[in-house]
Amino acid sequence: MSKQLIECVPNFSEGRDLNIIKQITDEIESVEGVKLLDVDPGKATNRTVVTFVGEPEPVIEAAYLAMKKAAEVIDMSKHSGEHPRMGATDVCPLIPIANITMDEVVKYAHQLGERAGRTLEIPFYMYEAAATRPEWQNLATIRSGEYEALPEKLTDPEWKPDYGPSKFNSRAGATAIGARDFLIAYNVNLNTTSVRRANSIAFDVREQGRVKRKGNPITGAIMKDKDGNAKENRVLVKP
Repeated sequence: MSKQLIECVPNFSEGRDLNIIKQITDEIESVEGVKLLDVDPGKATNRTVVTFVGEPEPVIEAAYLAMKKAAEVIDMSKHSGEHPRMGATDVCPLIPIANITMDEVVKYAHQLGERAGRTLEIPFYMYEAAATRPEWQNLATIRSGEYEALPEKLTDPEWKPDYGPSKFNSRAGATAIGARDFLIAYNVNLNTTSVRRANSIAFDVREQGRVKRKGNPITGAIMKDKDGNAKENRVLVKP
């Protein structure tokens, strides 16, 4: 039988201290059967994107160890950077690569969430295909308000995490674990110093950006659904 392969692309809220980053990636490389493919730190974002691959069980073990180490070596109460974030391990998506279905990957994502939530004292939210609520499929919704909003959000029953305590962890924050397809991220350099114009473009192209309006997309009246909630524009890019 052909091997099942999944990829894990956790994002850690540290992109400047290479010693901290190495402590996390050393945990990943300590797991037999896991191959570390890429480590991409960013100083401005103060965030590192790590990519590794392997059979499901070793990948889940490596992801758990990496999240555990990140909670030990990253202090979110002192974190700042240009990228939205809410936890030491901010997101931890699992991606089907070979001989495995998305439904199977979802089960592994929940297995990871249950174990980590039970042992690490960190709130975990499931997103994308692993989401337990339709509104939590979108990562931006879960991460709304970022780390700074967590103390209040975690007192609200509507924000009870899927796994782990409904209790603010000042050091580790909270983490989103998901199952999703491949994601292509890229940067665009604009020939302007206007933050207003850059934000306007970002609102137009992000999956969760502007609300829908009647007529003029900037000044028109906001369109609402039957429940009175603002409708969102969705940008879906297909090959």
